[in-house]
Amino acid sequence: MMLLALYPQFRLWNKLGKEWNGAYAYNDIDEVAYTAYLQALIDGRPRKNDPYTGIDNYKKESLFSIQFIAPYMVALPARAFGLSSSTIMIFITALSAFFSALALFWLIKKITDDDRFAAAGALCVLCMGTLAAGEGAIYEITNRGIAYPFMPFLRRYVPAIPFPFFFAMCAFVWSSLKSEKEKRRYVLAFLAVICFTVQVYSYFFLWTVAFAWLIGLFVLWILSHPENFRRDFELLLFTVAVSLLSLVPYAFMLSNRSDAMDDVQLLTVSHKPDLLRIPELISYFVIAVLVIAIIRGAVAWKDKRTIFVLSFAIVPLLIFNQQILTGRSLQPIHYQVFSGNYIAVLSLILCIALFKKGERVFSNPVLILIAIISLGWGAIEVKLSARVLDEHNQVRDEAVLVEKRLAELAKENPTAALKQTTLNLDFIQADDQPTFAPQPVLWSRHQHIFAHITWQENKERFYQLLYYAGLNEEWLAQTLYSGDSVTVIALFGWGRITDRLTATPKPLTRYELDMEVRSFANYIAKFDREHAAKFEIHYVITRFDYANGFERLDHWYARDEGERIGKYVLYRLRLRE
Repeated sequence: MMLLALYPQFRLWNKLGKEWNGAYAYNDIDEVAYTAYLQALIDGRPRKNDPYTGIDNYKKESLFSIQFIAPYMVALPARAFGLSSSTIMIFITALSAFFSALALFWLIKKITDDDRFAAAGALCVLCMGTLAAGEGAIYEITNRGIAYPFMPFLRRYVPAIPFPFFFAMCAFVWSSLKSEKEKRRYVLAFLAVICFTVQVYSYFFLWTVAFAWLIGLFVLWILSHPENFRRDFELLLFTVAVSLLSLVPYAFMLSNRSDAMDDVQLLTVSHKPDLLRIPELISYFVIAVLVIAIIRGAVAWKDKRTIFVLSFAIVPLLIFNQQILTGRSLQPIHYQVFSGNYIAVLSLILCIALFKKGERVFSNPVLILIAIISLGWGAIEVKLSARVLDEHNQVRDEAVLVEKRLAELAKENPTAALKQTTLNLDFIQADDQPTFAPQPVLWSRHQHIFAHITWQENKERFYQLLYYAGLNEEWLAQTLYSGDSVTVIALFGWGRITDRLTATPKPLTRYELDMEVRSFANYIAKFDREHAAKFEIHYVITRFDYANGFERLDHWYARDEGERIGKYVLYRLRLRE
């Protein structure tokens, strides 16, 4: 699993050779935002930091400041050993794959008491999880689009870091219920709560799954009344109750979230059921098999293993349909890709183990075949999906040199550097800059997801970027009408470019596009020195072959001759009187 996880990095190293400048190969375009926040923590900035604007200790909470445990788990050792966020991201990939496989192996081994089946099962869950979401390689093989994303559980640093904690939590709960020693039972239960807490303050789409599982297990335990029911019921009640206590600070932090956070994260009001996602189809199959087996007496309803398998099988149904009761839906595609899919496969694997007749679930040749098929499909997944971001990763590595130069300049006055905004005319470079340099950017694709930026300010920053780049309303009209994803997201948000992220999609209309073009034309017509000074620019970074010119920029700023750094040019600017 570690080798499969590192394949994109091996691919980048092989392609660049000695010309590699230090960029990690990202597997998901959202990883740059997490790396930016991680680097800010490594640099010693506070929990509530915004690496894209340089503003710290903002009064509101952001998605990143609430989910702080995972980044601190790697930022503190990275700072101690002098590692950059780019370097530590490579380590995160390998270690997350290792511990995810180990945690899954431990959980399956505990429940089935078959170490060889657990080894094959762990590989099957991790390698087949993307397929169980209907994403990745199968998407390209069936001609529906590109193979994306790359093994979702490895997206850094979430869910990659907290992902193993979910399975460790389940293993601790199982061990606590199986233990005969009272003190040991509660120690194990408390360890399960610690694992739950790590998930709470690391990733929303994992801790909510963990909570759904705990509640489902608790209810099933009451309904089934297995052996030692009273004693186990008290233990489960303790586990659930203490887990709820860990949510109290979380609720307080969430109540102080940024005003724009709900819109950015596409929180919608909906009671509509969501019953036909692929992880749910797997769950229906597992539940049907178990019901038939229980009726026929093939498995026992009061068997703790049966209850555990059912508890995993119902999780996808709970997480995709919680909005029926709560009336709130938050990007359900994340459950499909990052958590529910893996739990659905796990329930299927454990269901098979319930029917074993001897000491082993399957013979060694069958287990070897399962492992080979799993790893083979995993290899197909990584090979097809890693190609998607090849060009992006190469561009990001080319930009490292100019970003390291910015970092050198920042050392002259670290405090002032957090106010020296850069104008970045390469969108990929702008997104990745905070990974290596502390200077804020005028605009980048992930800037709006931090607490300090309102949606209106994000749009104005993008307008100003287009203005300085010499682009006009005709260019914007052509770009919007062609459906360019970067521009549409910048001006309308992630929820308007696709219907996959929200339960209540709202396609863009021609009228909205026309109004946006007119708004930009009006912005250009009224641009004055007050606009130029609002987001004062200190540097401009562009590729050496940039051809649009700097007429508008030079009207408001004095620009030096520039410094050629690799394939980029860095200019220093001074606002004209």
